Amino acid sequence: MGKYKKSTRQALLVDKLSTNPFMTDDQLAQYFDVSIQTIRLDRLALNIPELRERIKSVAKEEKNKIRSLSLQEVTGDITEVEMNKRATSVFEVEESHTFLKYNVARGQYLFAQANSLCVAVIDQPVVLTKSAKINFVHQVKVQDKVVSNATVQSMTSKIAIIDVVSKVGDIVVFDGLFEMYFKKEDD
Repeated sequence: MGKYKKSTRQALLVDKLSTNPFMTDDQLAQYFDVSIQTIRLDRLALNIPELRERIKSVAKEEKNKIRSLSLQEVTGDITEVEMNKRATSVFEVEESHTFLKYNVARGQYLFAQANSLCVAVIDQPVVLTKSAKINFVHQVKVQDKVVSNATVQSMTSKIAIIDVVSKVGDIVVFDGLFEMYFKKEDD
């Protein structure tokens, strides 16, 4: 991208973040070929919050659509949900999520992120995991942001098959095929 005047760059920044609110200041600086400080000043002038606050804001809006889980039951921050079709969440690995000796995330957190995403994507009041075939593909460390994407492959009257792929950057760290049982309100 070439250099832009401040007003043009700021208008493009608003547009860019409206299509991808999860871009970091560093990514934006590279995209616009300016310093990170310039991006921060532009965000400040436009009253655009930092990445963590943007994630929380989007997650809060999306979580309001979910009937099967309360906010406290979700592992990670749900950033997108299209009920009965697909959902995305972001989970930032903290020290308390790791084996202290190796500084590697414990698998139950990656599974919990994927599983809670599968429960959340189904638009029914009761959703339970019937079975899961999972693979831990790559280790995850402290401060890694795990982005998990769930896609509903099929749904019958009481069973949904959901494919989940979790990545850190471009690296797949976890994948799974979940069979979810759900109960409709009138059952």
